[in-house]
Amino acid sequence: MSKYLIESHHTPEECLKALDSVLEKQPALLDKFEWGCSAGNHTGWALIEGSSRSAVEGMVPSDIRAKSTVTAVSRYTPEQIRAYHEKK
Repeated sequence: MSKYLIESHHTPEECLKALDSVLEKQPALLDKFEWGCSAGNHTGWALIEGSSRSAVEGMVPSDIRAKSTVTAVSRYTPEQIRAYHEKK
């Protein structure tokens, strides 16, 4: 399994609809999201494990998927960073 970051953007006018969509269509996903709406940044972020990018995209409700991005993310160890420098 790989980790993916979901970023779901919406406007202030779309805010409740976006929240309702996740609640109604993917209630288990709602618990994974952190939202910036209260601070004026109408974006939700979720870190999800999945078998593929397309599988994670499929978890995003279809009516908000167009304004969402799914990015594979990973961590680096100090050794990996040093190795990248050695390849230069």
